[in-house]
Amino acid sequence: MELSGVEAIQARISEIQRRFGIEGSVPGMASNFQRTLTAELKKKEEAVPAQKTAAKTEAGAAQATSHVGASAELSGASNETARFIREAAAKYGLDSRLVAAVAEAESNGNQSEVSDAGAVGVMQLMPDTAAALGVNPYDEKQNIEGGAHYLKQMLDAFGGDMKKAIAAYNAGPQAVKDYDGVPPYAETQNYVNKVLDLYQ
Repeated sequence: MELSGVEAIQARISEIQRRFGIEGSVPGMASNFQRTLTAELKKKEEAVPAQKTAAKTEAGAAQATSHVGASAELSGASNETARFIREAAAKYGLDSRLVAAVAEAESNGNQSEVSDAGAVGVMQLMPDTAAALGVNPYDEKQNIEGGAHYLKQMLDAFGGDMKKAIAAYNAGPQAVKDYDGVPPYAETQNYVNKVLDLYQ
């Protein structure tokens, strides 16, 4: 079944809702994608568990994969987005469910999402961050790859401490260093809790 036309309509409805400040998900987006993503992630991880485990030797990756039964579901993304997430996670030795949890918290997996601060796409990359990572934030595949790369950098910078890495993804690494932990910003604290809840 051809879903691109449906997805285009859903994306347009979502854009109109945002423009008029209407909250809530677009009908048909959330439940179908959640089921599809969960099934696809499960199939992928069952297919190559030994290969993935062997590749993940660094401390950050080891911590990221410690939740065997974890699942994260995106409410506004496509099957292609799920594939990009799996590929980017594998490239940087991350659990695809952690990358999916960040994507959900950032944009509900929506590449057309642009924040008031100028953060772009699924992983909500700021243009300067995207440039430093060598990716085009307006290209969904590159956006997700850049977000996974940055998340990996944050895990490495904080010795595999997932809470600090997630906080740094949201508030920047300097804020986490300044407070030696999750900064006392309500937005960042809520963000860290949301990502961890989605991941666990």
